[in-house]
Amino acid sequence: MTPHVRACIGLGANLGDAADTLRRAFDALGGCEGVEVLRTSRLYRTPAWGREDQPDFINAVALVDTTLAPRALLERLLAVEAAFGRQRAEGERWGPRTLDLDLLLYGDVVVDEPGLHVPHPHLHERAFALIPLLEVLPNARIPGYGDARDAVSGLEMSNIHPL
Repeated sequence: MTPHVRACIGLGANLGDAADTLRRAFDALGGCEGVEVLRTSRLYRTPAWGREDQPDFINAVALVDTTLAPRALLERLLAVEAAFGRQRAEGERWGPRTLDLDLLLYGDVVVDEPGLHVPHPHLHERAFALIPLLEVLPNARIPGYGDARDAVSGLEMSNIHPL
């Protein structure tokens, strides 16, 4: 029997009706074999990060129970992104997107493989991910960093607004 693991998925979008996209993406995640959505955060509007010449993002987090290994879960996330029209441009980072799904946490596991890094390498620096993460998992710990609450306490949060 495959063990069940609690994982946290970060969702973001800033093209089209991003709020509707995230609501539909929650449903799409729940429709993935081996994935059960346990809890979803509110939606948050945040300014673009990394590349600021684009529309604001809508961000959220889903807490899921999964029987999938980290790589298999990532593959499901990429398939959901593609179903929502996401096209990944080679070498482009932080650009506009129809849907972005990030594997933020996978239990207390640390994964460092080509194309798969868990916890997400910038999670501890991004209030737009930490605030909804703490909403779905109030005692979240980031392996290698400590409590998510401690990480968010030192970050600027004035630009993050619930919808």
